Amino acid sequence: MNSYERFCFNLLGKRVKGQREQYASLRNDLLSSRSKTPFEVYLSTALVSSFIAGIGMAVMLGAVTYLLDIPTLVAKMYKGQVPDLMYGLSAYSLILGTIFTVIVSLIFFGGFTYIAFLIYPSITAGNRRRSIDSGLPYAINYITSMSTAGITPAEVFRLLGDSPIYGESSVEARYIAREIDIFGRDLIDALRIVSASTPSLRMKEFLQGAMASISSGGNLTEYFRTKSKQYALENRQSQKQFLDTLGLMAESYVTAIVAGMLFLIILQSIMSVLGGEKTPLMLYAVIYLMIPFGTMMFVIMIDSMTPET
Repeated sequence: MNSYERFCFNLLGKRVKGQREQYASLRNDLLSSRSKTPFEVYLSTALVSSFIAGIGMAVMLGAVTYLLDIPTLVAKMYKGQVPDLMYGLSAYSLILGTIFTVIVSLIFFGGFTYIAFLIYPSITAGNRRRSIDSGLPYAINYITSMSTAGITPAEVFRLLGDSPIYGESSVEARYIAREIDIFGRDLIDALRIVSASTPSLRMKEFLQGAMASISSGGNLTEYFRTKSKQYALENRQSQKQFLDTLGLMAESYVTAIVAGMLFLIILQSIMSVLGGEKTPLMLYAVIYLMIPFGTMMFVIMIDSMTPET
């Protein structure tokens, strides 16, 4: 907790403590994202930051509106009919416009900052979920190898936590080892706590299965081996499905962006020549807007679909 977070907590911490039930989703997202910031500190920081952002932008935009006399400029640009009430308020247009700008800026920028603080933990948890799902088959292979060598389950998770090559799966293993080594819990309780807070459903299923195997006295090594084969098969199937989808996206890009835009360019060029247009706006729109925007959209779609490496 840095000095700014400490200041926010000292300012609003007592009031925020009574709102834990109202922000259950935020608390779960903070746990899933493995944030080191406690809920009360995070929410206090969000509220103070939202207020500062709203006030700062309100003051800045209000000053710009007042100094540049924006209401008068808007009135000069407006060509429509004005209600009679507006004529009576025209003498106060600068003051009213400044007040309106300040209020709108305070609400918009303050609210946007607050919403961004609330959404950020869920985005981080989602990124962790994808990373865990992509690395879990390899992490389980490592766990299976260690367990086959006769290493105890608790030590297996410690070793996995010390192996950063497995990404966020190693982070979950470190939390299991922390529950055992620092808080003195047994392996089943540690698995239960981490499985309740992990953002990955596959990791949750794996840990709950390990708990059931330990509780029933089953062969934990055989369970690890079975899950290793299952996740390896699922990983191959998901990669094949992604490659098929990527091929479909490539065909769609060639059809829509390459061939389709080329057809539009030729068509618009011919129409411009026949119509005698000196500034073919539609042709400019196709070249400078539709092609870059369409390409960017395809890049964003493929990037969002691409599994973590």
